[in-house]
Amino acid sequence: MKVSVVMPSLNGKTILEKNLPKLLIASENPKNSICEIIIVDDGSWDDSVSFLNNNFKDKIKLIKHTKNRGFSASVNIGVRATKGDLLLLINIDVIPEVDFLESALKHFNIKKVFAVSLHEKGYGSAKSYFGDGYIQIAMGEENEKTHPSFYVSGGSGLFRKSIWKELGGMDEKLLSPFYWEDIDLCYRALKRGYINLWDPNGKVLHHHESTISKFPKKYVGRIKERNQLLVIWKNIHSKSLIRKHILGVISRTLKHPGYLRVVLMALMRLKIAMKARKKEIKEGKVGDEAIFSMFS
Repeated sequence: MKVSVVMPSLNGKTILEKNLPKLLIASENPKNSICEIIIVDDGSWDDSVSFLNNNFKDKIKLIKHTKNRGFSASVNIGVRATKGDLLLLINIDVIPEVDFLESALKHFNIKKVFAVSLHEKGYGSAKSYFGDGYIQIAMGEENEKTHPSFYVSGGSGLFRKSIWKELGGMDEKLLSPFYWEDIDLCYRALKRGYINLWDPNGKVLHHHESTISKFPKKYVGRIKERNQLLVIWKNIHSKSLIRKHILGVISRTLKHPGYLRVVLMALMRLKIAMKARKKEIKEGKVGDEAIFSMFS
């Protein structure tokens, strides 16, 4: 199976200058099976595009947005241009080891495997539980065993393209510009009976220098909380968990009145969420409680 790399970038010249050569070195290792590297520039206003064209034109495929469209839209556009069987989504601030895909690729011999999370130094597999009316995310401890993972990061994960297409990719209509799109995607895969894994040997280093840090912190926080609500409204179908969620929203709003603004932001996309919810109810095969019991 061949791997297509998709890397979104926004004003990333400084980080690309440091990290892209290391990805290119890893791509030269034939055991990583990388057949192409696609960088999607999401409307940068720095010198990213000219830098890439001047230095890496013969080694990458560059797609340029004329305006900023957000992370999930950039990923989806990049994926549509790929020719590989597998998709490596990697952020510009993630540095791979030379053999980072060798172990992860083997898991795709199991047809039900949708995605494999690479091992970011300092983090184990993703866990989750439904607490206080919300999907809660936690990270397991690092170890030397392959584990099921609640979700696979859109910044350092390997995905099977055929299932990606079946799921419709990242939900850019609902969740743009960023946050929770990879959790949404992987949860939808779990609901259909597919498997997400964490591979201890697919080692990468994440420096967390992403361009999200350039946005105002309050704005980023509100978008993150809004998208958490939207993912729940779209994907949680258990009547019991929905009742807990309603109580959780009421409790959080009473304790933190400013949270009402987040709820109103989410309500502005309620129509989109409800349309997507109908599709998920129709196509889902595994219950919400069953999923959370696997990862709590």
